This record gives sequence, structure tokens and C-alpha cells, in this order.
Amino acid sequence: MEMVPSEENQLVPKEIENAAEEPRVLCIIQDTTNAKTVNERLTLNLPASTSVNKLFEDVAQKAGYVSGTFDLAWGNTVDMAVLDHSSEMPLSDSGFESGKKNFLQLTDKDGEQPQLASDESGTADSSGLDDSSQDRFIGPLPRDGMVGCSSDYSSLNYSYASILNKSETGYVGLVNQAMTCYLNSLLQTLFMTPEFRNALYNWEFEEGEEDPITSIPYQLQRLFVLLQTSKKRAIETTDVTRSFGWDSSEAWQQHDVQELCRVMFDALEQKWKQTEQADLINQLYQGKLKDYVRCLECGNESWRIDTYLDIPLVIRPYGASQAFGSVEEALQAFIQPETLDGPNQYFCERCKKKCDARKGLRFLHFPYLLTLQLKRFDFDYTTMHRIKLNDRMTFPEELDMSPFIDVEDEKSPQTESCTDSGAENEGSCHSDQMSNDFSTDDGVDEGICLDNANSAERVLKPKSSLIFELFSVMVHSGSAAGGHYYACIKSFSDGLWYSFNDQHVSKITQEDIRKTYGGSSGNRGYYTSAFASSTNAYMLIYRLKDPTRNAKYLDVESFPDHIKRLVQREKEAEEHEKRQREIERNTCKIKLLCMHPVKMMMMENKLEVHKDKTLKEAVEIAYKLMDLEGVLPLDCCRLVKYDEFHEYLERSYEGEEDTPMGLLLGGVKSSYMFDLLLETRRPDQVFQTYKPGEVMVKVHVVGLKSETISPPVSVRAYLNQTVAEFKQLIAQASGLSVETMRVVLERCYNDLRLLYVPNKTLKAEGFFRSNKVFVESSDSLDHQMSFTDSLLWKLLDRHGNTIRLFVSLPEQSPGSLASRTCSQKEQQLQASSNSDSQNASDAEHVDSLSLEASSAFSISTADNRELEKRIRAGGGGGSGGASDPENQFPSEERSDSDVNNDRSTSSVDSDILSSSHSSDTLCNADSGPIPLANGLISHSITSSRRSKAHEAKKETWDTAEEDSGTDSEYDESGKSKGEAHYMYFRAEPYSREDGSGDGHSKCLLVYVDKRITLAAFKQKLEPFVGVLSSQFKVFRVYANNQEFESVRLNETLSSFSDDNKITIRLGRALKKGEYRVKVYQLLVNDPEPCKFLLDAVFAKGMTVRQSKEELLPLLREQCKLTLSIDRFRLRKKTWKNPGTVFLDYHVYEEDINISSNWEVFLEILNEPEKMKSMSQLAVLTRRWSPARMKLEPFQEVVLESCSVDELKEKLSQLSGIAVENLEFAKGRGTFPCDISVLEVHQDLDWNPKVSTLNVWPLYISDDGAVVFYRDKTEEPMELSEEERNELMKKESSRLLKTGQRVSYSPRKEKALKIYLDGGPSKDPGQD
Repeated sequence: MEMVPSEENQLVPKEIENAAEEPRVLCIIQDTTNAKTVNERLTLNLPASTSVNKLFEDVAQKAGYVSGTFDLAWGNTVDMAVLDHSSEMPLSDSGFESGKKNFLQLTDKDGEQPQLASDESGTADSSGLDDSSQDRFIGPLPRDGMVGCSSDYSSLNYSYASILNKSETGYVGLVNQAMTCYLNSLLQTLFMTPEFRNALYNWEFEEGEEDPITSIPYQLQRLFVLLQTSKKRAIETTDVTRSFGWDSSEAWQQHDVQELCRVMFDALEQKWKQTEQADLINQLYQGKLKDYVRCLECGNESWRIDTYLDIPLVIRPYGASQAFGSVEEALQAFIQPETLDGPNQYFCERCKKKCDARKGLRFLHFPYLLTLQLKRFDFDYTTMHRIKLNDRMTFPEELDMSPFIDVEDEKSPQTESCTDSGAENEGSCHSDQMSNDFSTDDGVDEGICLDNANSAERVLKPKSSLIFELFSVMVHSGSAAGGHYYACIKSFSDGLWYSFNDQHVSKITQEDIRKTYGGSSGNRGYYTSAFASSTNAYMLIYRLKDPTRNAKYLDVESFPDHIKRLVQREKEAEEHEKRQREIERNTCKIKLLCMHPVKMMMMENKLEVHKDKTLKEAVEIAYKLMDLEGVLPLDCCRLVKYDEFHEYLERSYEGEEDTPMGLLLGGVKSSYMFDLLLETRRPDQVFQTYKPGEVMVKVHVVGLKSETISPPVSVRAYLNQTVAEFKQLIAQASGLSVETMRVVLERCYNDLRLLYVPNKTLKAEGFFRSNKVFVESSDSLDHQMSFTDSLLWKLLDRHGNTIRLFVSLPEQSPGSLASRTCSQKEQQLQASSNSDSQNASDAEHVDSLSLEASSAFSISTADNRELEKRIRAGGGGGSGGASDPENQFPSEERSDSDVNNDRSTSSVDSDILSSSHSSDTLCNADSGPIPLANGLISHSITSSRRSKAHEAKKETWDTAEEDSGTDSEYDESGKSKGEAHYMYFRAEPYSREDGSGDGHSKCLLVYVDKRITLAAFKQKLEPFVGVLSSQFKVFRVYANNQEFESVRLNETLSSFSDDNKITIRLGRALKKGEYRVKVYQLLVNDPEPCKFLLDAVFAKGMTVRQSKEELLPLLREQCKLTLSIDRFRLRKKTWKNPGTVFLDYHVYEEDINISSNWEVFLEILNEPEKMKSMSQLAVLTRRWSPARMKLEPFQEVVLESCSVDELKEKLSQLSGIAVENLEFAKGRGTFPCDISVLEVHQDLDWNPKVSTLNVWPLYISDDGAVVFYRDKTEEPMELSEEERNELMKKESSRLLKTGQRVSYSPRKEKALKIYLDGGPSKDPGQD
């Protein structure tokens, strides 16, 4: 055969090389059956010449099913045609397209779910699969947030796709709830232990005695039954953990698997009291050993008997650099005695003196199931952290325990004991004080016989019988901080090893087991060669080899009757779940909307309807879902296809009432690209037909004379219609004349386009699914002007840029207006004259708004009635008599400079000037208007859309706050910048309906062009506030009523949108270069050291002394503090920490960085300022008196340098402590660095070995650092336990009040507990 090089430079047959050139078919197959827990998605890329029956074979192999037990159907067609399993036709001739995605669905065949490939060879317990036919896998699966396994721990033929398939082994996995891999490993080990499984099956649950939900043995029994009989890939463990009394938070706590084993066994023993299984755990897992001390002079031995459930084996002895190489070495070290000599001599009761002695452990007998814990977790006293020992430790498949038992010692035990001789064992050995007479014990019994043999039949087994075979290795991958557990278990049915890794079960080999020894490896994969692998064995479980005792797994036919009944119940529950999943899989779920005919608001719900239900039945379901029963008849409702985003009615379904919903919606999908609208009509109306391909247009009629824009009327058109045809359609709907009609399309928010080419199609003009147009038809000369110069454009431009704001005004004191200066009057008169001259040019179309000019000096601020009169007199006159202020535009003041093409994107999508409720009618040319059911009140929908847009925009407001500086309200010539541009502005009184705020506060509803600058906006508000714009501040109200001041005067209101709230507060507004500063008083010895005083204004270029001079009168007036300028200082404030002391000659922005909303500390001095230079350092010191258990008040020490010696000298002078006896430590945390008096003496880093303060570990280089100091010769006060507890309570209360962390009572790791009463009792005082 001729060979050619492939792309990977490997030689392949030429036929294969040529085959790669032919077209390929990409098949994406979705498994929709219930054969597996997770319905996977398969991808096959096959040559186009592949036959259909070969496709079935490939799918079967990849999915793990038996070929011929499933069907393949087209997934992108409504009828879901099934492929012929026996067809020999190539894919290219069977409807498959090369180069495209071909979607198929894998479905049940003749109502039966597919047969798993492993089912052909029976159950897992009798599987005869060989190594070559299995995908092998060992090690943790890579998962988010943790290190995956290295390549050392995956077999060469491992593939991720094979792991996602149901295991071919026939075993069932366990779902990891979150961090319950340790639990899954133990449960699978117990399940694979025949003696434990069979004993659990023999126990019968009595329903009347206990709640099955809280019964641990019953839930374990159910779990084991499902593991043996279920056809699922993996099952949940939530019922088991619920019986433990755990809540969902326990799933996020990872625990030690050995600890879980001990706790679970204790719980089972408690639950099994007074049953046949009462002693099961001890029979299977309990061994005995002797803890002895033998005098080396007289030979007397004192001892006690201990029981154990597992043997903890040290990996690396304490202080040693070399680890034990094998389990045998560790076992030998476990029983190796130590000599007690020198100061550790043992007091012998027989010798009546201290003597050299030998202390150690001896195994008396071993359990039937021997558990070895490899102590890989240790504590590093150098780093003071927990560590994991990844050293290599081998373990044999068969372990001979005869060398570790001393039969001679057991034949003649000493009968003398000493109560103080026993040493507490490490790890998990239980210490049960036994009788001194060892002859009363059951004798030496290595491995408990499970039959009812009497004690006479229990004889000492020879050493050759103590052979244990390994059958479970629980592996930990990770570090001491966390990781992943899984189990490698040998089946006693076939002698093969399997990896149980949560829901993944796969076959492995002896070589994979050897990789769990730990230590270094040649090919490390993910891990670097500098470290040993973190994946290694942690617990080993052996079983005694004894053919007379070794049990086999019970098969289904041999189950006890109560287990057979349980199997039947679980099978029925699984079938019911399958049926429910089948119904769920065939249920169409789609968003349902309805404009409620009474509430007049858009209602939203989810419509869930089976795919075989007809449209008529779906309408009935939607009718009840929207609570329309009793509101209107069912025949006044119908379902139509709807696009909520574009507010577009796509089509109606006339004549398709009996069509199944699955066909109508295009199949059952997880999500749809459209919604359904339940459209309603009045009994006297008829439904309008919506044809596919039509576009919906909302038509607003504009009245130039009245300056109004009407609510929308919906019409439907086609994209291939011309503009001329579209005008005819509008004429029918609105009654306007086509000859003088102008149509303006708003393509996006406020992007206006005049449609003036008659033969141009709507598609070419930019029409889409849903559109908005403005039409005007009048005899005025305005249509002769260019569009951008016309009054129509100005009206629409104003309409698109006008926003509505709610403004809360401050209360005014009488006479506030009288204090306004003459220059202000002159400015307003000048503004009035400018606006009059401007209005003269547009007098034909626009009336002037004379509010500012005519009434600025006559406003009375006594109450809202006068304000309302002023608004009516000044601004209400141009309303044209219309009663609804939203239906018309009053006159405005503006200049031609404002007429520009600045069309910034606005969130205003609806008409702020249109009526909320008006019926739509479509005129018929032949007859009178026919009432039609529109299905939508367009304005209401648009309003809801606008509110959604505002909600989305509010999310950005909270993160885009002004952060630096401000701009001057006046330009360089002194002229107000607000006068340069006049934008639309109208205000009217507003009464709060929500009852919020002060009942006496005044509110305005303001319509304003959002292109107006903040400076101009403030000037427009002057008549209503009653003071100059420079004397009040504008605060923008965000979510949760948070207020932030708007200070950038040259910025527009473009970031504002409809219904934003603004609060006006009196106070001097900032000018350019000015910053608002919050001043806090620093009280170093008060319980609350940070107290807010006032708001002040600092300016760029101002010295610190000048700012102090301005603060003096404010402190007197607002804070009642009378100070002299040399008896207080300003200093930096960083949260609660005092920082750099500002010297009088420092200049803001030059020496001191300043920003908007800056904060500063004011500190009152008891003596003149000592800080004169930046080279000095001010340190806050506090003395610790251990003899009195007291911390003294703070005292400031000013240093000339960062020298430690100078600090000690100053502290010595301050306290009288000799320099050589003085020790100091830096405080921790934020000021005041409070700490409990119970831990200050030991926990602080006293007397650091440094000569300067500005180096590690102190880093004291700025003012405000806290330093504790003490006399090292002073001994701490001796406290009784009662005094210590009392002091601890006081300190805890004190530190909690100051907000400091109480660290002397640290929170420990959450202990693993199993609650026998169904759950933990809640401690009301528990955190």
C-alpha cells in the first residue's frame, strides 16, 4: 500500500489522504432521551460519502448506546422526519449538506429508551470487559477554580467526551453538590464493600418509628439501591445529606474524608442501637491495641487496652527530612517503642522511684476491614501554616500484618496496671479504659467473623492468615487549603479497578494505582518539576483474605423482600420522573404579553404549552393565565406573533386555530427569538390582519399652529412600498391631505429624516420592523423652507430633546429676594431685552416666554399659591388654552445658534407631549371608519419601554459621578455663560403624590432642553429659588435617594432623562478652582475619634492659614467653637486615619493635592503648634501598663527625624521609663488601632530590630502613626480564670462598640457534625 505524509508528518495510506480532500458533513446530534442524567450533545465530522447506517454506528459508539436501539431525526424541521437506520445511501444524497451544520435529534425507538452498551454484558458486578476495550481515567477532572490533574493521572486513551458518556462499566456515579467529593468517595467505598452493603440491605426500616427523611440508615439504603439498580449516569446525594441534618451551606464546606468516616460510623451506631446491626461497625472495622509502659529495672508493665477504627500512619517523622518509603515502614515506626530516660524517666510503682522505661504500642488484633490513614496534612512551625506532605509512600496490594503483632505478648499479659501510664494516642485511636484482667477479653481475633460462631470457635489465627488485600484507595488532589477527593476501588466481582470520581466512573489499571503513591514523576504535565505531585493516596482500606468469611454482593434476585419493595418504589419514581422529563422536553415555553383592557398596562407572563396543543387551546390557557375571565369574552382574544424589543406585531394566525403549537412556533426550543401577544378587542371591533413581511409604523400628526404632537396611530406597510404609496396609506389613517403632507422618519432616537423622494421605497429610506414617523399637512409657507430651517424641524428637535424633571425647592426666609443685588436685576433686564429682539424674528411661529423677564422681581416666596400664580402669569400664557400640558408646546425663548444638528442619543423614546389614552381608528376609503382592535395602546407600551431605558441608564449614574473640580459660572469677561444660549424651559407647580418629603416643601415640574448647560439651567431656576444661581446648589437624586452635587457648570443636562429628580439646596455654589471640603474634628482619646463639623470651600492657591481664617467664623456660628488660629491645625484624613499635618504656609494644589468632596481633619491643640517643618514627624503614642492591664491615653510626640533612638528618648522623657527598659511596637489596623488588653502584651511585634522608623517592618514615614510602648521590666498582672473571663467580656463589649475586630477569640473551622435529631439547634446568640 502506498504511503504519503499527512499534515502531522506521519505516513498514512494514500486512500485516507485522498479521502481527506472530499467534502465533509458536520453532524450535531442532541440526545433527547432519558437514558442518561445529562443529555449531551455529540459532534461528528464525517466524509460526505459515509452511509446513513454507518452514521448510526458512529453515533452509537460515541454515545455509548447499542446500535439499533435508538432513532435519529432531523432537528431543524417541524415534522422531525426519522432517518432510515438500514439505508446504504451516502449522507450527501440523504439531505445532509456539506460545509454546514446538520442538526439531528437522538430519540427513543418505539417508545423505549436506548440500551446502554454496558447493558449487553450484564451488571457492573459481573462485567467482563478487558483493559483494551475500556476508556481508562484516574484523577480529578479539571474544574473551574481548581487545578486539574496532570497528565500523569490520565490513561493514554482517555478522552473528555468518553467521561461525559455514561460509564461503560455499568456503575453509577454520585453528583457533587458543590464540595462534597469527600462524601462521594466514602459512600462509593462503603457501597463497594460487600459486607457493609449486605448488612445494610438486611436492616429493615420501620416507618412508624422514625421519619424516613431523617433516618440515616434508610437514606443510605435507598442510595445503595439506586447505585445498584438505577440506569442513570449519576444520582444525587441530597437526601442523604438532608438526613445528616445538613443545610445547603454544608455543601460548600469541604471536610476530611477520614473525619467524615468516623462521624458517620458514630451516627450509624447510634441509629442502630437495639438492632441486629448494633455492633456492625465494631465487627467490621474495630481493632484493639495495647498502650504499655515497661520498667527496664524490674520488668513491671503498666498498660491499657485501646480500640481503633483506623490506624494513622506518619508520612514524615517530626523534625526529619526523610519520609517513610512504604506503609510497612510506617507501621513498624507506629509500634516502635521509645525509651523514657533522663528528665523523662517513669515512676515505677514497684520500684517506688523514677526509672528508665520503655513506652510503646502493640497490636492485639486487627479488624476484618483494616483502614490506614496516611497523615499527609501537617503543620509547618516555620511558616505557621498548614501544609500537605506529598512524599512518595508505597503500599502493597496484599499486606501481611503478621509481623506487627506480638503473639507471645498476648499469651501472657501483665495483670498490673498504672492509671497514669497510658499515653494519649495521636490521630484517630480511641482510648477505652479496659479491665486489667486481660483474660476476660474475647481473646486475640484478627478479623471478626460475621457468622454466629461462638467464642469457642474463635481461635488465634496463625500469622500466615493475616493477609489483607487492598480494595479502596481514597485519593486527595490539592493542598492543605483545599482540593478534590476521589476513590479508586477494586470490585470483588471481577477483580478490576475503577475510578469513582463524583459522577464519572471509569476503568483503571494497576499502573494508575501506583501513580497515587505520591512523590516526583518524570512526566509531570501541569506541575513543575520543582514540586511533587499533589495527587496522592490519603486513605487505604484492606480486607482480610479469608474465603470462609469473604462475602459477595447480593444480586437483585437475592434481595430481602423489603429491599425488593424499595426497588419497585424507586423504579416507579424514576419512571414518573422520566415521564415528567418527557413532558417537559415537549413543552413550549415562551414569553406572553398582554395589554390588560382594564388596567391599561402591559402584563407579562410565561406561557407553557405542550407542543401538540392547538392554537385554540393555547389561547384558552393564555386567557386564564392573564386573569381575563370576567373581563371580556374568550372570543375577544387571540394570540399573535410579537417582537417586544421593537414593539412589532409580526403576524396573526388567521385560519390556523387547529394547528399544533409546536408547528406554529417552529418546534420546542429553549428560547425563542420572538414573543406572543394576547391581543384583545371590544365586542364591536374586529381583529386586524397582520401579514408576515409587513412593518409597523407609529404615525404622529404634528400641528404647527398649535405646536402639538398627537398620540400615535398604528399603520402597517410593506418595505417595497414607495414613499408616495405610504403617504396615501397615512392619508387614509389620518385624513390629512397628501398634496401638502410632509413625512419625517425618526430612524433612531431623535435622528430625523425627511422623506421627499416619492419613488423611493421604504426599505431604501431605512424603515425596519417598527418605525416612528411624524406627519404634517398645512397650508403654511413653512414647507417651502429647507427642512433644518423649518419650524417643523425646530418643533421636532425640541420634542426630541426635551426632558421632564422633578425639582424640589428649598424653603425661603422672608426677604430673601429683597437681598438680590442691582447687578442681578440688570443682568435679567439685559437677558429680557436680548430675548425680545430674538423673538421678533420668529414672532409668526413662536411666542416669547416672558417668565424670566416680566416677573423676576415680583415673586413672593410665601407659599406655592403665589408661585403658581407667577408661573401662570409668566409661562402659562403661551399654552394656547390647551388643558393638557403634555399635549402642546408653550412658547419658548431660543436663538438661532441653538438650531444645530446636535442629535445626541436620548433615552426619550415616547412622546412627553402626547396624550396617554386615545383610541386608534383606520379610515376606510369606501365606507366610514371601521373600528379595529389594535391590540396595543402604543403610548402605554412606549412609556413602559422608556421607563426600562431609564432603569438601565440609572445603573450608569451611580458610577459616573463628578469627581474633580468645577467650572466657573461666568466667563473671563464676567458675563454669565448661561446667557450665551437660550434653550427651551417651562416650569409648573407640582404636588407630590407619594407623600414623600416635607409637606411645606415646594416642587416644580420642569420641561427643559437637555442641551442646556447646568449654568443656564440654574439661572432659569433663579426666580423660583429666590436667590442668585451662585447662592444655591443643585443635587441630583439617584437610586435609594442618594444625592450628589452637580458642579460642572459648562456641562449640559444630556446625562439626565425623563422623571429624574433634582433637589435644590441653599448655599454658595462653587466657582472655578474651588472645592467643597468636609471638615471633621479629630478627637484622639474619644470613643468616636471622628466627628463631622461642617462643609467649607477651599480654593486653589489658598494657603492653609487663609483657609483656617475662613473657618474661624464658621466654627463659631455653626459649631459654637471659639478658637484662636494658632490653637488648631488641619491635617490629612484618609478614611478614619489622621495623616500629614498641614503647615500654615502650605498652598492648596501646589503643596497639598485637593479634589472634589475632599475631607480634612481639624485638631484642637492644647499648646501652640510644634510642627514647623516638613522634616518633622508627629507620632501618636500610647503607653501599655501590663501590671495594671491598662492602656493610657494618646500623647503626641514630635520627632525631628525618623530615628528610633530619638523616639525612645522622647518616650523616656514622657513616661520616666529608662531608655534601656523601653520597648515599643507599631499599632495595627486603622486608627485608633484599638486592641484587647488581653493580647496587646503578646500579639504586637515589640522592640523591632531597626534603627530608623521608615524601614520594614515599621514603615513609619508620615504623621499620624500609632506607637505603643511599655516598660519591659514590668510584669503582667496575674489573673484568675474568673477575672480573665470577666475582663474578656468587657474587652469584647468595648471593642465591638469601637468597631474593632475581637481577635483573641478567633473563629475556628466549621466542625463536621451529623445531627441525629434532624438538624442543629439554633443558638440565638450565635453569629
